[in-house]
Order: sequence, then C-alpha cells, then structure tokens
Amino acid sequence: MPFTPPVAEQRFVLTHVVGLPDLATTDRFAAASEDVVDAVLEGVGQFAAGEWAPLARIGDTVGAKWTSAGVRMPEGYAQAYRDYVDNGWGTIGAPEAWGGQGLPFALQTAVLDTLGGANMGFALCPTLTVGAIEALLHHGSPEQREAYLPHLSTGAWTGTMNLTEPQAGSDVGALRATATPRGDGTWSVRGTKIYISFGDHDMADNIVHLVLARTPEAPAGTRGISLFLVPKYRLDADGKPGAFNDVTVVSIEHKMGLHASPTCVLSFGDASDCIGELIGPEHGGMRAMFTMMNNARLNVGLQGVQVAEGATQAAVTYALDRVQSARAGGNSRDPVRIIEHPDVRRMLLRMKAQTQAARALVYYAAGQVDRANLGDVAARERLELVTPLAKAHGTDIGNEVASLGIQVHGGMGYVEETGAAQFFRDARITPIYEGTNGIQAADLVGRKLGLGGGSAFAVLIADMRAEAAAPELIALIDACETVGGHLARAGQDDRLAGSYPFLTMLSIAACGWLMERQGRAATGDDGFAAMKRASVRFYLEQLVPEALGLRAAAMASAEMLYAVPAEAFAA
Repeated sequence: MPFTPPVAEQRFVLTHVVGLPDLATTDRFAAASEDVVDAVLEGVGQFAAGEWAPLARIGDTVGAKWTSAGVRMPEGYAQAYRDYVDNGWGTIGAPEAWGGQGLPFALQTAVLDTLGGANMGFALCPTLTVGAIEALLHHGSPEQREAYLPHLSTGAWTGTMNLTEPQAGSDVGALRATATPRGDGTWSVRGTKIYISFGDHDMADNIVHLVLARTPEAPAGTRGISLFLVPKYRLDADGKPGAFNDVTVVSIEHKMGLHASPTCVLSFGDASDCIGELIGPEHGGMRAMFTMMNNARLNVGLQGVQVAEGATQAAVTYALDRVQSARAGGNSRDPVRIIEHPDVRRMLLRMKAQTQAARALVYYAAGQVDRANLGDVAARERLELVTPLAKAHGTDIGNEVASLGIQVHGGMGYVEETGAAQFFRDARITPIYEGTNGIQAADLVGRKLGLGGGSAFAVLIADMRAEAAAPELIALIDACETVGGHLARAGQDDRLAGSYPFLTMLSIAACGWLMERQGRAATGDDGFAAMKRASVRFYLEQLVPEALGLRAAAMASAEMLYAVPAEAFAA
C-alpha cells in the first residue's frame, strides 16, 4: 500500500509542540539545525516509502517463519534492514561516543514514526534496540558499553527485552528464570521467556537479550530480580560474534497481527551453556529494566500514531477514489466520491484530528526526554507524568482510527485485499504490551498524581490553563483538576475504578492544549494550514466535549463494580 511520509506535519509538531529550535540552541543539540532536521525527515521519508512500505504486505501475508535453524524473515526484509543500517538511520539519537549522531530523542522519534507508518511490524525491531541502548547507557558497565553500544547504535546488532514468562505476565515478580554465578564474574542463565518481539531473526549479526532472572537466595517478588546481558552469540577475543550462547527459539506465536514481527518463545540454557553478564547491581534488575520499559512505553504510544497515520492515509485515498450515491441534498443525482458525503467527512476529520493529537502528545513527551537529558528537573517530572498518557492514549487512538478506517472502506474494509484490516489487526496488541493500558492508568493515579507532593500534576494543569482559550477546553481542564483532587484523596478501590476514565480525560485535555497551540501557529493559506485548522476545530468542538462526559465515571464509587459476586458474571 503506498505510503506518503507526513514530513510537513512532523516538522510542524517538532517546531511548535516540541520546541526543537530551542533545543538546537544548546551545546548538546547544536547539530539539530533546521537544515539537518529537514534532511533527516526528508531522507528517512524517501527511504521508508521506497524500501519499507512495499514490504508491509508480504510481511502481513507471509510473515516471519520459525525453522529449525531459527527465525527467517520474509523475502526482502534482510536487505531492507541492511540498507537501514548502512544509511545510518539507527544512529540518529544514539550518543556520539558510541558511533551515533547525538541528535535529539524527539527527532529520533520522528524517524521511528516514519518507519513505523510505512511498516509498523518491521519498525518494532529498531524500536526495541533503542530501549536496549538506553538501559546499557544508564546501567551497563564501561566494558559492556564499549563492547555492545557501537553495534547497537548502528543497528548492526539488535536488542530485546525479556520479562514475561508463562506464569509471570504483568506480575513480573513471579518469574522463575535463574542466574547462577560461574566463578569468573559471569552467570549461567536458565529459563523460558515468552512474547519476545524479534527474539530471533536473520537480519543482524547478533541479538543482545536483556533478561530478568533470579540469583541464588534472592528475595521474593520484584526485589529479588536482576538484569542480565545475554547475547545470542558470545563475543570472541576481537569483540565479534563467536560461539552460540545456548539461546534457543522454541516457537513463534501465531498472532492476530504484526506478522512481520516474530514473537518468540526463547529457552535459555537448555544445554547448561548460556552465559550472561550482570547489568547493574544484583537485585537491581527492575530499576534497570524500567529504564528500557519507559522508553518502550513512549515508543508503543508512537506505534499508535504510526498505525493511525497509515489507516488515515488509506481511508483518504479510498474516499477520494470511490464513487457511490448522489450527495443528499445536492442539486445533482449523479453519484459522487464518498468523501463528499457528510458522514464520511466526519469520520475522516475524526481520524485526522485524533492522529494529529496523538502525535502531538507523544512528540511532546519525547521533547521532555531531551529536556530531562539536559538536566531540567521539571521536565523529568513532566515526563514521568505524561508517559502513561502517551502510551495508553496513543494506542487507544491507534485502535479507534484503524477501526474507523475499515468503516470508511465499507464492506471492502472487511476484505483483506484492501489492506485496511491489517491496520486494525496490527494495532490491537498495542494497548496490551509494555504494561496494559489499565496498568498505565493505575500508575497515573497511584504514583504520578503524587509526584512532588502533587506539584507535577498541579503545574501541568496550570500550564494548560494558561494557554487555553476554547471554552470547552477550559471546562475540561477544570474537570481534570477536580477529578485529580478527588482521586488523590480517594480510597484504593475508588481510585483504581476511576483511573482509566481519568487518564482519558487528562490525555484529551493535554492533546487539546497542544492542538490549540498548533491551531494558533497554522496561519498560512495553503492546504496544510487549512487542514490543520480544521482538525484543531474538530478536536476542540467535538472530541474535547466528549471527554467531559467521563467525569462521572472517573468519580464513581468502586462499589458498583462489586455489586455482584464474580460468579454472577457467568449468569
């Protein structure tokens, strides 16, 4: 399916939401000049449209395959990935010390946005590698960074995150994988991990697994978990991939979507010959893994943007081409393109507005990463507060927009040959992995509302209120403040019962704030500016008022949820 990189939209959001020109005034990000940013956005757009987008269909219909020799990707993927590495697209945000370009994380986010918009399943591979780089940068030893970061930074080696086990999903503390000292500073790792995205493939020279495991006599629960670096191939004396490290692919999952992304069951140490290195201190695994996981949560929110962009482009193309029925109330009885029908216009505007709003929210969070890396303490708190919003709301929007895309196509949307269904199938995992969206909501009300004694939330409300002009947005911001105060005082059950509607309210308020800002900046008379103003108006006048209706649900007592016993649900 053809893909048009949303370069103008990305450039606009990076300027007016992220504030990239301000970041470029700092020594650290001085290289992010306007011409460099333009070159990156245009270049990756051409690459993604030319090489990755054409593979999306075979990725879905053929998919990755398990063999006795390991996972094999569909035809064309290995070469396209090598071209990604050779063209330097993996190096954008990686540190210069390790072969990267050291550009802002927000710009790297735009690069992944483009790659994932072209081929979401494929882009999951470099997305995970970015998280592995972050974990090693913050918690790895100098020797580990020296050995692995130069190769991860280019993408020549890829990274994975290994948490989940058959009996330990969201309850990470229940994991059973073990790591036993070998007496030479290394560890013997044993156990099984499931749902490991790109846990094996044939596109890179090595795969670097970051694995959570228990050491002997470790405390129960999450306090006893450590993090280990376990490569697929051990490094030889020259630092190159050498002997196989006893990491076996048992199977890959047969999934609803994301068929181009192999989701593996991995077995470590079947032959008692899997060697790992401790990352950070013993029993410090959760702290190290959360560095990778928080990065992944932003990038999963970005996946919602990616799939929404692809679904919207497909729906607009179809609506511009499909001719059916006369326009109701029109002067002619001749059939018109379906984009002329009011309800199709409504759906397309909703898709456009939701996609732009989700992109603004995720890019805004990425900008806070850059400001936090510059030492801005307030930005670090803001990042913690908005991360669950970006992950949960971004993926909810991806699912809504993908579903609307099928509706625009009508019956043809339900037929696989149009490709509209793939967006919906691919999107459906995103509210589930990297912490379900319910967990994100619980994190928001359980931890993030109390950051700084509640000051982080209060400052966000104040910042939004200071810029808000639309009456509907002001009313929603006020409602978020009221509900946030109520939940901060509520008991645990009531707080959790209201957490998801509150997360949605606050996310839409933040999106409305960022959309209104963009509307003020869209002063041109070209098609892009006109579309931006229309999207902003639709968002403020239709979507923001919808969120106000969630106030009652966010403040409702949990008692109603438990009014009947569990067994009654089966009645």
